This record gives sequence, C-alpha cells and structure tokens, in this order.
Amino acid sequence: MIIKDFIEQAQIYFNLMPDKEDEQKIVAQITEGVSFKGANLWVLIFAIFIASLGLNVNSTAVIIGAMLISPLMGPIVGMGLAVGINDLELLKRAAKNFGIATLISVLTATAYFLTSPLSEAQSELLARTSPTLYDVLIAFCGGAAGIIALCTRGKGNVIPGVAIATALMPPLCTAGFGLATGHLLYFLGAFYLFFINTVFIALATYCGVRLMHFQKHEYQLTEKAIKGRRILVTIVIVTILPAAYMTVHIVQESIFENNVRKFIKTELTQRGTQIISNSVDNDSLKLRVVAVGREISSATQEEAQRKMKEFGLGNYTLRVIQGTQSDSVLALSHQVTLLTSNHKTEEKHLLQLTSKNADLNQQLNEYKRYETLAAEIRPEVVSLFPQIRKLALQRVVEVNRDSTDLHSYVAAIIKSDEKGLTEEDTRKLHDWLEARVKTDSLIVIHRE
Repeated sequence: MIIKDFIEQAQIYFNLMPDKEDEQKIVAQITEGVSFKGANLWVLIFAIFIASLGLNVNSTAVIIGAMLISPLMGPIVGMGLAVGINDLELLKRAAKNFGIATLISVLTATAYFLTSPLSEAQSELLARTSPTLYDVLIAFCGGAAGIIALCTRGKGNVIPGVAIATALMPPLCTAGFGLATGHLLYFLGAFYLFFINTVFIALATYCGVRLMHFQKHEYQLTEKAIKGRRILVTIVIVTILPAAYMTVHIVQESIFENNVRKFIKTELTQRGTQIISNSVDNDSLKLRVVAVGREISSATQEEAQRKMKEFGLGNYTLRVIQGTQSDSVLALSHQVTLLTSNHKTEEKHLLQLTSKNADLNQQLNEYKRYETLAAEIRPEVVSLFPQIRKLALQRVVEVNRDSTDLHSYVAAIIKSDEKGLTEEDTRKLHDWLEARVKTDSLIVIHRE
C-alpha cells in the first residue's frame, strides 16, 4: 500500500501532461524551425565564423556566443519529432535541411581556417576531437531538456542552456579545421562528436514525443513503420559503440594511474624521501620512480615489487632511480616534458638548447685555445725572446668600479730571468703576440 501511494504521488509530481502546450502549435513551431533559407542560413554562416574565431583564439566566451545564436537545433529536433509522430514528409525535409546545413557549416569553417594566419590547434579545439560515452549522455540529456522545454509552458532559459550543453557548432568548426590543415583524425573525431550530438538529441526528442503521447500519422503500410524503428535502433547502436569503447579505455587508464599512485604512496613513501616523478613504459613493462632524499633500501624495493600484484601491477617491474641518478633523470624528464608539450614548443626549446650548447662549446674552446696556443708558441718565444722563462696566456674580463661595462682582453703573463726585458723588447713582444694570437686587445703583465 505504501509503495502504491508513493508511485501515485510520484506520477503526480513527474507528470508532464498538465504543462503540455497545444500539440498542433508545438508541431508547427518545430516544423517552422526545420527550414534553412534566407535569414536562418545567414545566421548559421555567421555563427560558424564566430565559433571558428573562438576556437582559433581559444576563447570560451566567443564559442558560447556562437552556440547561442546557432539555428542547427531546428532540423535535428525536427527529425526526432518526425520519427516520433511517423511523419515521413517532415523527416525527409528535416534530413535534407540538416544535410545542407552541415555541408555549409563544414565548408564555411574550412574556408575560414584556410585563410586564417593562426594554424595551431588550441585546447578548445582539441577538446572536440575525442568523444566518449559522456558526450552521448550530455547530448541525450540536453535533447530531453530541450524537447520538454519546447512542449511545455514556462520555458525560461532552458533552450539557450541546451544549445550550450550540446555544443553542435564547435565540432563542425573543428571538422573544418581538420580539412583545412590536413589532419584527418581531427576531422573524423570532431565529425563523430557532431554525429553523436545529432543522433542523441533526435533520440531524446523521439522519446519525449512518445512520453507526451503526440498523435501519430498512420503509415499506409505498417511494415514501413517497423522498418523505420529498426533503422533508428541500428543508428543509435552503431553511434554509441565507438564512444563506449573510448570511454572504457579512458576509465581503464584512470584506474591504472590511480593504482600506480596508490602503490607509490603505500609502498615507497617514507620519511626523508620525496617521490619526484613516475612513468610507465608499457613496451618494456617497467614502472620507473624517481626519488630524492633518503634512499629507499633494496629490501624495501624488493618488498614493494612483491606487492605490485595487489595493486593490479603484477606484470610490471619496479625500477627506483635515486641518489645521483635521480638528478640527471629529473633534469632529462623536465626537458622531455617541455619538448613534448607541442610541436612548436619542441622546436623552439630544441633550438634554445642547441644555441646554448653552441655558446658553451665556444666558450670552452676559447679557454682551450689559449692553453693550446701557449704550448704551440713556446719554441718560438724561446728563440725570439730568450730572457723569458715562463709565459701564460689567458682571457680576462675586467669590471670597472664606477661602470657596469665589461672589457675583455687577452693577458700574456711572463716571467723573465735576471736580465729582464727592456721596454723595447716588451713592445716587440706585445706586437708579436697580438699578431700571433690574432687579437687586437692584449696586455703584457710582468710577474716577479
């Protein structure tokens, strides 16, 4: 009795029929929104340009604005209504207009990205290339909210919210970007997301129409109605399968990463030791952990290796990098992370490293040059200036107390015998060394 009363009360609260508007008026309104001519078509084109600009400059606000003014929902809801009330003429017209609108949208986005000077894929654009089962749920729930708002009084701000949530424009613009830049996977991923949104908004519309008991148009042949429903079910299943596969893959990855974090925290964390990073090599089945501070003992590592199976990591081998190894690995890991952030960052960072390496090599060669040169000219110095017993060549940087300017020159430090060098000999030595060392800034320093 209690359950029966609860169900009756629930039916009262969740019953849509008292709020339903005039059925003919609803059908006429949706049918009118199916058409893509004149103003509707121009609004669509400008909405595509706005969405493309938003994706290009990575502006969420601009993308939301494009979604709000887009008229793409019209033919999609029309297709769902047509299937729900068995209206073949409406279905054909809605499908035709939907195809035209989709083609124009992709061509417009492609034309924009072909002429845009910005060709880098931003985060807002990349977010539309990997649809999952969550996108299916968003599209279905958004479509359900949309059809309820269309069919009942007191719509409020539901329709704009549905337009933002289901996001029909950005995937089409991303598909255009993929065509314009030759990224086929971007095109396929984005167009698949758009197809998901289309199918499940239409499916939600169909379910809403049936729940609100819209009057059906009777087919002359009942077989045609059965065939239509079978086609609808097939499309839904075919659409949902790839998204389900991607979702399962993402969930598995998330569980695996969570197990790795839990394993490291439970088995390898100790006082005085900090785990800097970890990485998993699926090819060699190795879990690498970089640690600094107090070393993790071999016994602890062996015990951790034995417990990996408890965390779903039984096939992996643990390798702990610590001590002096961790510094070099950490530096290398940091560089690799920076280099792989995106292609342009890779090239820029690599050029910076190459340039820095070249500068360091040049400085090193400069120091080695004078060391080698001093050894080379020793026999010549002995022959030309027999008074000199020792000679050292070195590049010197001079800083003035009252200025920030730096002065660089080569210093020739000499030590002579008791006879010493006359001023004339010193001048000759200076001129000879300048020519021999190939520098225009050299000083001779006498050492006692």
